Amino acid sequence: MTKTSETGRDGVAISRAGIALPLPDVSAWFVREVLPLEPVLTNFLRRSLRNKSDVADLRQDVYVRVYEAGRREIPNPVKPFLLTVARNLLINKVQREQVVPIDVIADLEALNVKDGEPSADRGVMARQELRRLKHALARLPQRARDVIVMRKIEGLSRREIADRLGIGEATVAEHLTRGVCALTELLHGEFDPGVEHD
Repeated sequence: MTKTSETGRDGVAISRAGIALPLPDVSAWFVREVLPLEPVLTNFLRRSLRNKSDVADLRQDVYVRVYEAGRREIPNPVKPFLLTVARNLLINKVQREQVVPIDVIADLEALNVKDGEPSADRGVMARQELRRLKHALARLPQRARDVIVMRKIEGLSRREIADRLGIGEATVAEHLTRGVCALTELLHGEFDPGVEHD
């Protein structure tokens, strides 16, 4: 039975395949190959994160994941691997926040990094779905569209939306409910935005 990414008695990392990688070699690889990519990583994180104060923490998380991966097997080439790790951690963060800004999705698609999965098909499907969503949003009444964009994409609270639009929070909730129902019907069924629905 082989160990998985553990440190052995001689100060070496044991890969999943049981091949020993000396820790000093992994550290030297990290300093030589990964750390020089810090400006690229930092720029990507700054573009992708809404809260710029999260850049340093997320960058550190990326470094930990990349170093741990290097203990198992040195990735080659390094840059796509580093950016894929960053993208995956960013996706996890965005999912935890339950708000998916469209500009983050655009940055991730522009990166065009291979992650070992059949991403070409998934990317095409995601772009088609995004186009369908934009088309459906465009068919909504203006007020419903504004409320949905502010709440679901920009992440504003109902109070912030109400203040921005000069309407009450109850009205915001009503526009949001009707807009989401109409959007669902546009995406998954037949809906005429000119007809009132109960």
